[in-house]
Amino acid sequence: MFIGKSLANVRTLNGFSRGQLAEKVGVTEQAIWQYENGYMSPKLEVVNKLKSIFNVKSSYFYRVDLLDKVNLENIQVQHIAYRSETINSLSKTQSELMHIRFLDSFIKKIESKINYPSNLLLQLRKETIKYFQQNLNVDRETQIKFVAGLAREKIGLPESSNQNLLFLLEKAGAFIFEKKIGETIDAYSLWTEDERPYIILGTIKKTAARRNFDLAHELGHLLLHYKVEFTMLDKKSYRAYEDEAYSFASEFLLPEEVFRKDCKSIVKVSNPDAYIDVKQKWEVSLQAIAMRAYKLKLMEYQQYRYFFMSINKKDYKTLEPLDDKILIRRPMRVKSILQLLFEKGIYSVSNLMDELKVDQGFLTILTGIEKEFFDKYRQNEQKVFTINELTFKHN
Repeated sequence: MFIGKSLANVRTLNGFSRGQLAEKVGVTEQAIWQYENGYMSPKLEVVNKLKSIFNVKSSYFYRVDLLDKVNLENIQVQHIAYRSETINSLSKTQSELMHIRFLDSFIKKIESKINYPSNLLLQLRKETIKYFQQNLNVDRETQIKFVAGLAREKIGLPESSNQNLLFLLEKAGAFIFEKKIGETIDAYSLWTEDERPYIILGTIKKTAARRNFDLAHELGHLLLHYKVEFTMLDKKSYRAYEDEAYSFASEFLLPEEVFRKDCKSIVKVSNPDAYIDVKQKWEVSLQAIAMRAYKLKLMEYQQYRYFFMSINKKDYKTLEPLDDKILIRRPMRVKSILQLLFEKGIYSVSNLMDELKVDQGFLTILTGIEKEFFDKYRQNEQKVFTINELTFKHN
């Protein structure tokens, strides 16, 4: 029997409205509604089109999907920290919510034989909340500065570098993924109800320096804004939370004391090229460095204004110096889990595809892990029959 819920879930996962899917398949929007609500089963030719669109097997639509036996309340849409341009887009919000639900279900499926170290980010969040409760009269800027310093220390970032930030966040307990999430979203994050922190990074036009700021920004949301209902905020309130996450990222990536020393020898503070060594050290964009310097009163308003005029004139908004030199690091945690499972023979790519009733493309889209990774392990599954496997019978 065709299961409409499986179609509805995978449609939402891929960000299609019923009308958009109907156009791709060549049926009416009403027909898609009927398929999803169990009033009609699609013909085989329609199922074949659906499986091709969603990178799944035909049988995917005749069985329950990954979400069938999980607690959907574990992922609360109101706790997803989006950028303001997207927060009121219902279709985008529902699509990203579904993606996190699928990811969370997938991870729980593959991790049953894995022992993780303690969740350091969870401990850090609890320490942050305790600090806030004990320092209610301390101004917010001081609070954020303290939490940023505590986070650097606990996560294990070196005193004068942001190298391996992504790796250290994953090691501390974050589940980080890459995804094409559109032009208006840099990244987003959330805590699940069972205390799992997720960070989703956009992949469009990203450099290592900007990615570091996205990571720090989302870490700020995870530590400072636990249980905030982002979808219920008006624009002014949302902007305030975004500003706090931005302040956290600046404090976290460019610690005041060391950063001041870095800027002390700079003569022409309004010249973007004067900060290239600072950028190389911290792996943070020139624009973020200038904003930090201005906030710390290391440059005056006119100098700050001239700095950004120079940024535009040099076309650094498109590509800054070192953007093509600093390595863009990619998430490795879930990839490492899969690698371990594949190499130990606990799972194979084919097993996974058969169990989930999906094609390899589905795994790549869901996890953000490159196609070549799955190709490699599928090739290893293919055994070649050789003469060495032949033996003589003994009478």
